[in-house]
Amino acid sequence: MPSPSTDPRPISATIVTVIRDNQVLLVRRANPPDAGRWGFPGGKIDHGEPLLDAATRELAEETGVSAEPLRVFTAVDAFDHDATGALRRHFILIAVLCRWTAGEPVAGDDALEARWVDLKALNEANLALSLDVAEVANQAAALMSEVPS
Repeated sequence: MPSPSTDPRPISATIVTVIRDNQVLLVRRANPPDAGRWGFPGGKIDHGEPLLDAATRELAEETGVSAEPLRVFTAVDAFDHDATGALRRHFILIAVLCRWTAGEPVAGDDALEARWVDLKALNEANLALSLDVAEVANQAAALMSEVPS
């Protein structure tokens, strides 16, 4: 089997979208791709691990927050390139909408920081976001507005 850095196959991972009081839970990533940028908690799905289980596990590991997974609602590509521009890894990030149940964010595992961010602040230039974060967060907020309390 090829090593992860030479394996040409995409890597499946989950991103967890938790919306609460017009805010979205974000982490500042510690590792590539997008180290230092703000994105959703998440990570690789373990072999044999159900997607929704991976989402709740990654959320707890990166933020200490608990949430109820509601549904998958979109997927996005994330490409990790080296300094020369060569593709190292291709991730397929599967977005899971979750309802917050307990806890306040504390950075853990692969996160430098974790916090609630006002949805309106996602369009501000001073917040270094990973690709598609604002769009996915707005989709999640629209879906949460349709979910019964």
